[in-house]
Amino acid sequence: MLENFFLPHSIAVVGASREPGKLGFQILHSILSGGYSGTVYPVNPKASEIAGLKCYPDISSIPDVPELAVIVVPAKLVGSVIEECGRKKTKAAVVISAGFKESGSEGIKREQELIDISKKYGCRIIGPNCLGIIDTYSDLNVSFAPLMPEKGSIAFISQSGALISAVLDWARKEKIGFSRVISMGNMADVSETELIEACAADERTKVILFYVEGVKDGREFINRVSKITHKKPVIAIKAGLTGSGSKAASSHTGSLAGMAEAYSAAFKKTGVLQVSNMEELFDLSLAFAYQPIIKGDHVAIITNAGGPAVVATDAVEKENLKVASLSEETKNVLKKNLPPAANIHNPVDVLGDATEEGYKTALENVIKDTAVDGVVVIVTPQRVTRPLETAQAVVENANRYKKTIVTSFMGGVSVETGIDFLRQSRIPNYEFPERAVRALKGMVDYNRILDRKETGYKEIDVDKTRIYEIFNSVTKAGIYNLTDVQAREIFEAYGIKGPKRILAKDAQSAALAAEKIGYPVVAKIVSPDILHKTESGGVRINITGPAEMEKAFNEIISSVKTYSKTARIEGVEIQEMVKGVQELIIGVKKDIQFGHLIMFGLGGIFVEVLKDVTFGIVPVGHEEALNMIQEIKSYKLLTGFRNLPEADIPAIVDTITRISKLCEDFPEINQLDLNPVVVKSKGNGVVMVDARIILESRTD
Repeated sequence: MLENFFLPHSIAVVGASREPGKLGFQILHSILSGGYSGTVYPVNPKASEIAGLKCYPDISSIPDVPELAVIVVPAKLVGSVIEECGRKKTKAAVVISAGFKESGSEGIKREQELIDISKKYGCRIIGPNCLGIIDTYSDLNVSFAPLMPEKGSIAFISQSGALISAVLDWARKEKIGFSRVISMGNMADVSETELIEACAADERTKVILFYVEGVKDGREFINRVSKITHKKPVIAIKAGLTGSGSKAASSHTGSLAGMAEAYSAAFKKTGVLQVSNMEELFDLSLAFAYQPIIKGDHVAIITNAGGPAVVATDAVEKENLKVASLSEETKNVLKKNLPPAANIHNPVDVLGDATEEGYKTALENVIKDTAVDGVVVIVTPQRVTRPLETAQAVVENANRYKKTIVTSFMGGVSVETGIDFLRQSRIPNYEFPERAVRALKGMVDYNRILDRKETGYKEIDVDKTRIYEIFNSVTKAGIYNLTDVQAREIFEAYGIKGPKRILAKDAQSAALAAEKIGYPVVAKIVSPDILHKTESGGVRINITGPAEMEKAFNEIISSVKTYSKTARIEGVEIQEMVKGVQELIIGVKKDIQFGHLIMFGLGGIFVEVLKDVTFGIVPVGHEEALNMIQEIKSYKLLTGFRNLPEADIPAIVDTITRISKLCEDFPEINQLDLNPVVVKSKGNGVVMVDARIILESRTD
């Protein structure tokens, strides 16, 4: 669909220039010096010839139909140029020019004009305000990047043009090649999702790198990129994670679920591997571009120095990989062929005086071991070390056995010849062992993406009519914060059970209600205006008798009235006091880009102080819900750790999926909290203790 951008037979450069200091000159120079073999049409009404090529006053005067237009004219002229492209039936345009939505209100109007013209003629636009695009295999460089990268199997898509320039300069030094490099600019038309799809369809691309500041359409991104990651790895770095990105939130979930959490959840859902820095982005890319994807998570380490081996071993365990246990056969061969002082267990230490022969013996036997999925080869420069010959031994075994090998030739000038040979032979080398291990971890994570299956929802029989009635009644009154009683009625309609409860209007009826439920009980204020009951003094727990109950009722009413003189008080709800294994929090915040974001974590200190929570994007099925539960750091507390009862994890999974279904059925939900939810022991389910739902405000 976007092939005219990457494989055009002809290009029109609108705004081509003879002056070296202008972008129109640089773009034309990039095209011609990059080796492009198609026809190039410079367009400039003030010139008859540029760079030995006939120049045309406008696109309409070109005798052919250019398959791609590259536009480098002032922003105010771009709209008319796109109009010309449309009339000429040119179907692809890269708009380098700046001065659009990034520049203010006038720029926003100009960009909308481009979008309207693009739709009118079906002329697709990359940009505006972009560096341009590069396809190394078609020798296409329609950018003002100073260098044409070497050919490779990495596609790099970026919302930052300046970052591309820096990366290409660095990559040339590191001898890293690319298949495509794309600057997205403002994404007025062609989206990041379409560009990822185009790179995935390119047979020369093995891995796609993605620097993103914001996606164009979150739901489209999830739906379409999810299909790509099962075919090719996509690795992303999200910039701007520390920004607020949203208004102040009213619920616990709202305060914890920000832009960073939404993007992380979206990447997780789509199978995109998210990294935290540029170093990691390219570390992982080299592993995927150069090596077969590791089959499992058992890693062997071969080294000539003890210290780096310890560092690598620690890194393996820190990344939740496994230090492979070598077979007795392997250890016997190593014992027979390595020096007596060598360590034949994993990590295998061939000692500081080892030449390439010691490495060759260790590697060819370790790599054959069926218990080993991948190998980290560490070389430190010693007096007898021969880096080039050692690198040759690594490459020979990598080619023979087709297992995943990464290296860490540590040092600088002393090991440079070996590193150069590894690069030429497509063996990724890392300055330090931790980075090599992290690259393997990226592959293991990708394998889990390929293996995962979604089990979906169970059918839920729900009286939606009653829920619509509740939502309509409160919103008509201008109320968007449901009371705890209303919220729990909705959750119970979706099969999420609450405690026994009775609403009391006075102290005497509160005592009668408590007797009926059975002591001990909990008392909570019911008011649409009190979101945080504890802060208002609107909660009393462990009430054990009638006198205590009446006193608690009166204290709650008095405290709430002091807290908010205008609060509407509907009464005090008396609840049974629920006990279980752990208190949980399950919540939802509606993200402007990706939709409903579900949060899960343990309650109490774990959410208030430690913020030990995880997120998923609706719809969340059973497998995804289970993964969310297992991702929190305190997960062990649900598994019977240290003689604690084992929690009913299937019931938690079921509750998360029911909340997901509720949000799908009622998209007007803006935020909700079940806090706390008490999970009981295995087989005994969960009970929601406190509930909150906040609807979107209507503007009609």
